[in-house]
Amino acid sequence: QVQLVESGGGLVQAGDSLRLSCAGSGRTFSSYVMAWFRQAPGKEREFVGNIGWIGGITRYTDSVKGRFTISRDNVKKMVYLQMNSLKPEDTAVYYCAASRGDVNRAHDMDYWGKGTLVTVSS
Repeated sequence: QVQLVESGGGLVQAGDSLRLSCAGSGRTFSSYVMAWFRQAPGKEREFVGNIGWIGGITRYTDSVKGRFTISRDNVKKMVYLQMNSLKPEDTAVYYCAASRGDVNRAHDMDYWGKGTLVTVSS
């Protein structure tokens, strides 16, 4: 069992940076691939990126490549999403998720946090 709690969302201006955190619990945290998803109003939940079990491999959706960075600290059971050069289209609720495998579809995730809202004003 893994529980996830996101934090760090807020209102920022276009071009600003923001770092989201995801606090995990459970003895098996390091055995999960950790992902970030986002969901804008009226849209489907979208894969943002994920990071492998020991943090060596990351992948991102094209729209955030070069701007967002995912990292993890298995000792602290934390996952981070550093977001730079934010755009209004990044506005969404951001979710942390855990999966046993290296997958990127929402329905393949095993655990979810409740999300944190990021609003980027123009």
